Amino acid sequence: MFLLLFFVLLIQFFTYWIFEPLASFLEYILEIRLFPIIALISLIFLFSAKSFEEN
Repeated sequence: MFLLLFFVLLIQFFTYWIFEPLASFLEYILEIRLFPIIALISLIFLFSAKSFEEN
């Protein structure tokens, strides 16, 4: 049981160590600089005249 817990914690540590810089960079870029563009695209998609439910 403790061996399994050790391996899980080790995997979590290395996953955080590898992907944390990329996640932090993407969070900074998407949060500050691209938010108006993402909001505009999502509003256009949400209020578009074309209905996706019509088949």
